[in-house]
Formats: sequence, structure tokens, C-alpha cells
Amino acid sequence: MAGLGGAVTGKRQNLAPVLLLLAVVLGAAVVSVVSTDVMLRLGATIAAMTMGVLVLGLRLRTYLERRRDGVRLAQIVALVGKDAAPCYMTDRHGQILYQNDTALARFKADAGTSLVSALNQHFASPSSVLYRLQNRAAHVGFGREDVVTRRGHTRLAVHQIAEDRFLWRLEEFQDRSTAGRGAESLSLPMLTANKAGVVLFTNEAMRRLLGGRPKRLDRIFTTPVLHSGEEVEVSAAEGPVRAVLAEVEGPGERREIYLLPVAQSSVHVNTMADFEQVPVPLAKFAPDGTMILANAAARGLLKLEVGQSEVFHSLFEGLGRPVADWLDDIASERSPSRSEVLRARLLEGEVFLQVTLRRIVEQGRPGILAVLQDATALKTLEAQFVQSQKMQAIGQLAGGVAHDFNNLLTAISGHCDLLLLRHEREHPDYADLVQIHQNANRAAALVGQLLAFSRKQTLKPERLDLQDVLSDLAHLLNRLVGERIRLQLSHGAGLGAIRADRRQLEQVLMNLVVNARDAMPGGGTIRLESEAVTLPEPMTRDRATVPAGDYALIRVRDTGTGIPEDRLQKIFEPFFTTKKVGEGTGLGLSTAYGIMKQSGGFIFVDSTEGVGSLFQLYFPIHDGQGEVDAPVARKIVVRQGEGVVLLVEDEAPVRAFASRALRLRGYTVLEAENAEEALKALEDPTLSVDVFVTDVVMPGMDGPSWVRKALVDRPNVKVIFVSGYAEDALSENQARIPNSVFLPKPFSLNDLAATVQG
Repeated sequence: MAGLGGAVTGKRQNLAPVLLLLAVVLGAAVVSVVSTDVMLRLGATIAAMTMGVLVLGLRLRTYLERRRDGVRLAQIVALVGKDAAPCYMTDRHGQILYQNDTALARFKADAGTSLVSALNQHFASPSSVLYRLQNRAAHVGFGREDVVTRRGHTRLAVHQIAEDRFLWRLEEFQDRSTAGRGAESLSLPMLTANKAGVVLFTNEAMRRLLGGRPKRLDRIFTTPVLHSGEEVEVSAAEGPVRAVLAEVEGPGERREIYLLPVAQSSVHVNTMADFEQVPVPLAKFAPDGTMILANAAARGLLKLEVGQSEVFHSLFEGLGRPVADWLDDIASERSPSRSEVLRARLLEGEVFLQVTLRRIVEQGRPGILAVLQDATALKTLEAQFVQSQKMQAIGQLAGGVAHDFNNLLTAISGHCDLLLLRHEREHPDYADLVQIHQNANRAAALVGQLLAFSRKQTLKPERLDLQDVLSDLAHLLNRLVGERIRLQLSHGAGLGAIRADRRQLEQVLMNLVVNARDAMPGGGTIRLESEAVTLPEPMTRDRATVPAGDYALIRVRDTGTGIPEDRLQKIFEPFFTTKKVGEGTGLGLSTAYGIMKQSGGFIFVDSTEGVGSLFQLYFPIHDGQGEVDAPVARKIVVRQGEGVVLLVEDEAPVRAFASRALRLRGYTVLEAENAEEALKALEDPTLSVDVFVTDVVMPGMDGPSWVRKALVDRPNVKVIFVSGYAEDALSENQARIPNSVFLPKPFSLNDLAATVQG
């Protein structure tokens, strides 16, 4: 093999097993010749023949392996024998089986030595590099890696050509690689690095600038991401130096980096003039956040003086993370530019700006361009939307909670009514039962406030004269305010009639007067005024628009402590109160707000701390043309009744109370837990029913649905719908059901009996 221009070493076979087998064959043959025992001679003969065949097989395998190695070696010699780069073939242990002429002349390794020994003086730690590459080749078939050497750098490539054979190639890149000009002769500092940032070569000018040869790019440049044509800071031996970086792509995925001197030139006057007069607010910032320049539009938006220097974090707030991180992401191009809505620190009030950052390069120096836009209206709209969503969610929650509480309160107050019927006033338990009943009524009033806020209560609107309502309410209001507070009433002329629920309107006025009283602990004056107002055009305030038209205006004015400005937008929220813990539920104003909205009116508040507050209630005038006044309700005297009542209620406690209450009044009561059970009972044609009393919302079929089915065969049956929800949730279905009325929960024993009797 040496005559082929290389040193060849074959893998020697271990002859010990073959010699041992030959000895066994010889021994067996001797036994078969000299032994007189026929069986022993036969066994020895068979053993000798078997061992002989095994020896021939081993020799044949050895011959075939040597032949295959010879063919492979001939192919490798033909492939890389004359290669200009050093090439080796090794076994799995790294022993050199073949090396071409270039490898022999370059490293002078003896055949049979390890590749690690051959390359030990070429670069540092060859054993770890070769082991890593050979493992990679064993898994994926090949491996490649660039390593730094004393003469430049070398690319090591390895391929697995058999199960235990590896072909290595070393491609050396010399120090002079700049298109024949010679990097060492360049006066410009220059270096070569690989994709991983490892410095492979530095010329004399670069080594003189840096005071040595660094191993990685991050030891030279302070900027993690390098952009060709931009100004960078170099960690020189005598301190930081500014230079313009120029990068070209070299052979073998290398980076050739040159440092050019910084050009001393001024910004063009016309460019500055154009930037100053752009109608879009623009500002330039350094990567550290220092404001370099702001045009006239930006200075006007931020209220800055000409030449006033600020930093980014002193101008804006509300990013949610350090501003320096955002600027660094944009400057280093780690993340794409995007807009953020930030609050302007230097401006009074809640002023928000949409800030969009872009990376720019001027005169080789990277910077950040900020495009500003007033986003206060957008932010306000967003806050209003969030507030609307929150109020809607609370309203839905309040309605659901109120429904469940109404069922509980119906059972509590109803069974309490049943107990009161069996106890005389002189009974020792009578006072306790009255307390239970009163507290149940208080709980029902609280649930009513929740429903009023969520605008899901049942209203009975009628035409009202405000002067009559206020006059009738004056006596009660005087008792509410106490002796230290004076209540003044003033009525305007020609108010006109409004349409509202009288009881709910009184509730609104009482809530406002009680709040005014609590705001004047030392006494004062509450003025209740009414006035006819005509709006020639729509009035917009507090995110609401009042349509043009005629209105009756009620003002509730006090001389109390007033409401802080930051709380004015929250006072109509449920459970928000300025009173001490235990002194208020926070539902008074939210109830008033809900009643006004449900009645089609508007409520506004103005307040000054230390001066007092003013609440204004706008009610649209209702002329009532073409409308027949509602009939005057007649008082029903509850008496013993007769007839059959079908009671359908899924809540067992409510059903038990209602059933007993009706039986006490003399009615025959049939009970059903759900609609399906009720319809099954009505299949009996002999069953006569006078009144259906049914819950509206039940599991399975709801109240209106089963009632419509039942009325097909029993059209003359009267219907009473009961529900913990508001009546308007039933109104559309009830309108299509004749002879039906609505009884809201919680109801008392007398309420139920009077409704059935009526």
C-alpha cells in the first residue's frame, strides 16, 4: 500500500482461536486412529470433521473480510489518494488504517497510530472534537465542525463508510484569505469568524487595536447583533472606540468583518427642515432611551420646549414592563415593532398616546423613531366598554341571585305566615315569628334593589303627576331627614304627566334624600325642586345622550361634604359606597340608576367637595293621547273560596307552602313537580280544574309552554304565573295566553289567596 503513495496497515486477525481449533482437530484424529473402542473412534472422527469444517469457515470469513477491506481501500485510494486535503480512514477506536500522501506529508503519522495523536499538535483538545464528530457520524452518517488552529482554522468532516470504518477529511483555511491581497498587509482591522461567533483569524491591525486575539465576537463588540454599515463600539485595548462595521460573506459560512473609520459629517439642513415640518408627531431616541430630537408636532403634543431633552421613561408610563427592555428589543431587532398605548407623564389629566417604534440608522448609528398619536378618545372608549361589560355581568349575576333568593324568601315568609295563623298575639313565640317575617321582608327589599339595579324588576307604570307624588311623599321625607336637616320643596309650573311606577319613583327619591342626609352629619338643607325643561337638541353628558324633547326635571340638592371627583364615575356601581363599613350597602344609588333606566329616564350627578351635591332626574313627558287609563285596582277581601287549583312548582318548599295556603282558604289543590307531571294528570278527562298556578322557569318544559298545550282542551281555565324573575321576561308569552296574570315572588299567603280569588 505504501507504493500507492500512502501507509497502509491491515487489521491483524487473532490466530489463537484457529490454532486452538486445529489442536482439537489433531487430537481427535489421533484418538480416532489409535483407539480400539469403536464408539470412541466414531465420536472422535465426527468431532475432528466438525472442528475441521469450523476452521475452514473461519479462514474463509477472514479471507472475505480481507478481500472486502482491500476493495474498500482501493476505492478510498482512488477517491482521496491525490486529494490536496489530508484524509484518513480509521476504525471505531480511532486507529489509522489509511492516510493519503497529503496527510503523511503534513502530519507525519505512522500507520496504526491514533488520529488523536496525529492531530495533537494541530489544535487544542482534539480527542473531544473527534469523539463528538465520530458519534454524530455513527448516528446520522456524517459530521462537520470548524476548529481554530495555529495556522488559521480547519474544517473537520467525517463520514461513516462501514459499520466500523470512518473516513476523515481536514480542509485547512490559511490566514491569508482576502482574494489574494493578504489580510496581514491590510491597514484596516479585519477578522474572520464562524456562524457561532468564534473568532478564527485576526490580522495584525486588529490584534494591535484589541491588544491581542480574542476568542469570540462578544469580547470585541458591545452590541449583540451586528449590522453591516452601522456604527459600533469596539472594546479596544486603550478603551472603547467607535467604528463603522463592514461585513462580507466569506467561503465556508465564514464572516469577514472589517472596521472602517467613522465619517465626520453633519446632518443635511434640508433633511432637518423636512423632519421639523412633518405634520405627524415624530421623535428620535437613542437605544438607551435618550431623546435626540422631536419635531414641532411632537413637541406640541408633549408640551415640550425647543431643545428640551427628556428620556423615554420620563415621557411615558403604563407599558407593564421596563421601558429599556422594549427599546432594546427594537434596537437589536429581537422583536418586530408594534404599537403600545401609554399615558403621557408630563401632561395633566388622563392623556394617552399610541406610540409606535421603528428602528432607524443615521450616519451608521442605530436609533429609534417614535411615531405618536393621541389615543385618549380610544382609551376612554375602551374604558367605557369595559365598564359596560362589567355592569352587564353584574346585572346578570344580580338577576340570577335574586331569582334563587326569591324562592327561598317565598318559602321562609310563607311558612312564617302559616305559623302566625296558629299563634295568638299573646303567645310567647308570636314576637319571634314577627321578627322572622320582618327580616324576610327586609331581605326581599334587598333582593328588589338587586333587581332594580339589573333592570329586571317588574314595573307597573302609570301616568303620574309629579306635583302630587312629591306632595304625598313630603311627610315621609321629613321624617326620614330628622330634625337637624331642613327639607325644602319647590314645584315648577306646567310639568305635565310622566309614565312611571309610583312605588319605584318614590324609592328613587327616598334613596337620594337619605344619601343627602347622610352627607350632612352636622345638619344642613336639602332642596327638592321640579321644573319643566325642553331640550331643543340632544344633550350628551356622562357617556349618555338625552334625546331632544320635553322633560320633567327633578333636582335633589344638598349642602353636604360632596363627592371626590375620582369617585363620581363609580357611585352608581353596585356595592360601591363612601360610607363606613356597616353604614351602607352600596345599593342605594345603583338601585336609583336601574329604576331610572328601566323607566326611560336619565340621572346625572354634579358634586364639589365641601360644597355639596346635585342629582338631576330627567323624565320624558307622557301626553297619553289615545291611551286608556289603567282601571283603578279594587281591594279584594280575602274569604273562603272553592274550586280546584293545579299547582305546578319545582321548588319543594315553595310548593308545600302554596299548597297549604290554598287549602286553608278552602281550595282543592293538585300538586305537580314539573310540567310533564301536570300534563299527565290532565290526561284524565273527568278531572275538572279551575285555575293553573305555575312557575315560569322550570327544568324541562317551562310554564307558558305547558299551559298553551293544556289550554287546547281546557280553554276556560284561568292561569296565574309565578316567578322570581321579572314579569317582562314573561310578557311576550303571557300576551298570547288569555285569562292569565303574573304574581312575582316572594309572595305572602294573602297575596296568593287574593290573586287566586280575584
